[in-house]
Amino acid sequence: MKKLLTLAFVALLSVSAMAQQVDLRKKISVSGSAETEVTPDIIYISISLKEYLKDGNSKKKVDITELENQLYAAVQKAGLDKENLTINNLSSYTITTEKKKNPDYLASKQYRLKVSDLNKWNAIIGAIDPKGIAYTNIDSYDYSKIETLKRELKIKALQAAREKASYLVEALGDKLGSVIDIQEINNEVYPQAMYRNVMMKASFDGAAENAPAPEIDFKKIKLNYVMNTVFEIK
Repeated sequence: MKKLLTLAFVALLSVSAMAQQVDLRKKISVSGSAETEVTPDIIYISISLKEYLKDGNSKKKVDITELENQLYAAVQKAGLDKENLTINNLSSYTITTEKKKNPDYLASKQYRLKVSDLNKWNAIIGAIDPKGIAYTNIDSYDYSKIETLKRELKIKALQAAREKASYLVEALGDKLGSVIDIQEINNEVYPQAMYRNVMMKASFDGAAENAPAPEIDFKKIKLNYVMNTVFEIK
């Protein structure tokens, strides 16, 4: 009997605790949104240079150093800091050794270039011997003020939610209270770059020699934020 009374008492306490946790405040749930589009102004491009034989003559090799000097000179002429160009990878850690072993060995190097103006990229790639370019590719891109822009959009979305909640509540003759809950939903879209006339691999028959400079079109980065909110109704 005592056990039954104890269990009943515990159950009563549990029900009482649950009743105390029920939020009896009047509430309104609304969402606000804000969005914008921006054009990327930070682009990382990979470039691969490779030695080649002039007219197929093994005695007339265009050395990787010559191609590398063309790249550095083009970067400097474009007004970019030297820190914008870094070496990504070597075709071999022992290029010198390989050349000694095999006179026909063709060395290659990969670089990563940071640009903000695609016109400069066109000028840079156009200043390099096209036969020495194995390929070029877009690694990634971004917007320099992206974090500031995200913060501004979130604030606008939150303000839009509050404004909506305010006029809805006032339409019923009530007043809007403080916010109870905020949930953030983001829809960031980073589309892939669209290529036109990008020289993915230079041919050795001279056809790429007069090829136009790469033209790269970017779709804009789209940022969209939704704030789901809950406000108290006074």
